[in-house]
Amino acid sequence: MQSGRIVFGRMEEVVYGRPAAEVIGEISQRTGATRVFLMASSTLDKTTDEIAKVRSALGNRAAGTFAAMPPHTPRSAVIEAARQARAANADLIVTVGGGSITDGAKAVQLCLANDIVTPDAMDGLRSVKGPDGALGPPPLKPPRVRQITVPTTLSAGEFSGIAGVTDERTKVKELFRHPAIIPQVVILDPAVTVHTPEWLWLSTGVRAVDHCVEGICSNEANPYGDAQALKGLALLASGMPRVKADPGDLAARLDCQIGAWLSMAPLASGVPMGASHGIGYVLGAAFDVPHGHTSCIMLPAVMRWNKSANAARQALVATAMGRTGDEAAVALDAFIAGLGMPRSLSAVGIGREHFDRIAEGAMGTPWVPRNPRAIKAPSDVREILEIAA
Repeated sequence: MQSGRIVFGRMEEVVYGRPAAEVIGEISQRTGATRVFLMASSTLDKTTDEIAKVRSALGNRAAGTFAAMPPHTPRSAVIEAARQARAANADLIVTVGGGSITDGAKAVQLCLANDIVTPDAMDGLRSVKGPDGALGPPPLKPPRVRQITVPTTLSAGEFSGIAGVTDERTKVKELFRHPAIIPQVVILDPAVTVHTPEWLWLSTGVRAVDHCVEGICSNEANPYGDAQALKGLALLASGMPRVKADPGDLAARLDCQIGAWLSMAPLASGVPMGASHGIGYVLGAAFDVPHGHTSCIMLPAVMRWNKSANAARQALVATAMGRTGDEAAVALDAFIAGLGMPRSLSAVGIGREHFDRIAEGAMGTPWVPRNPRAIKAPSDVREILEIAA
């Protein structure tokens, strides 16, 4: 008999299929926010009218804009955004952009609540192990300023209480956890996403596929996560090729957004990711490979390496993708190829001379030790890297 525990997050609502600026205006008025601080994509701010629409909807509630978050959310940028939000006396943060901006705002929430004003002081945000061995937040004051997020990519970090922030001293991406940093509201507006570069939209979509697949294939999978991840995978597998064929297909874009939302159910319900995510963290932080591309490259390789441990679970993946009877790794590789995404480490300029460093780094991530096929040493990671070479 199964047993388990599902802990629901502190997100209050997800609004989908409506204009983001309109919804932001309504929510800020309803919640009584008077000092709304925007954290936005620099490209959207400079080359489109999307951020101007948000400012217009907010009117005199708009209290400032930070539009300078680099990829992988470096600590120094988080501190600068927190400084500006503090100076603006922000009582609500609104993000419009990709995962780096979303994660940055989550970390800003913690910095504001705990008077953290230097990158080094962010050491105090590092996760700690609880009595059960699970990682969680250190003793901290909970955030007082909440977050509304309008995502423009499909990496889906807005649906978790985890912020990925890169420590520039070590080039390691660390995960800061607190249940209260999950956004209060997420707004899925497909019209805003038409400005997202195709490679970024599609590669982060594969990142969402990676959430689904590693959640379904985990040894710790649960029925709640399975139900949503399988539906999310089906929506992504159908929607992403349709967006590639017609970038203006807003219905297909919304299918992808909802699929990405559902992809987070395993993580949100305590199911760990596996080696694709673990190796991907190292590739992103140490080699600056975009996170979506790390999933494009590593997920099929990890599935091949894991097959001896979870073939029945992998069969569920192939069926959800409309490829019943195929090996999941083959189905995923064909899907990624059809999107025109990179499918090998060599395609992103990473040769075998880096494999030892990647393997050592991956062993220290939270996910590699919980891969469904046991990874006992860096040599096992090297085997996966050889498949992806």
